[in-house]
Amino acid sequence: MDFKEIKELIRIFDKSGLGRLEVKKDEFKISMEKASYAVSEPQTVQVQSAPLQPQAKQTVSIEGEQLQPKEAEKKKGEYITSPMVGTFYRAPSPDSPPFVKVGDRVSKGQTIGIIEAMKIFNEIEAEFDCKILEILVEDGQPVEYDMPLFLVERL
Repeated sequence: MDFKEIKELIRIFDKSGLGRLEVKKDEFKISMEKASYAVSEPQTVQVQSAPLQPQAKQTVSIEGEQLQPKEAEKKKGEYITSPMVGTFYRAPSPDSPPFVKVGDRVSKGQTIGIIEAMKIFNEIEAEFDCKILEILVEDGQPVEYDMPLFLVERL
């Protein structure tokens, strides 16, 4: 199972009414469990890797909290959200200029940021032509799945 399949599985599980899901494919196993809807406890996603160490587990916690900043809710526009859990970076390296700044016009497919997840750097691309109205996260800030990163105006 590749990274895109795992992301899609998490997205579908998040939107479903299921409370628990476990998928096994060859030596790969992923278990997901949602906290109860009434209680604001963290969700836990466990990933097991079997080739070298059958009992090695990595756990990622996702806190259930309000994700959209209150100032941004008052403004008109659309959000570009995080497709995964990881660390957000505005530039390809610390000494490079940021991919985008407030006020920039970007084209569909243009890289607007990077999210590092499990030592893999994933480029975040604009899904449509837009103008950056606000950058909602800081460079090096941890981000969660579906967390708003940019407030944009569709062109």
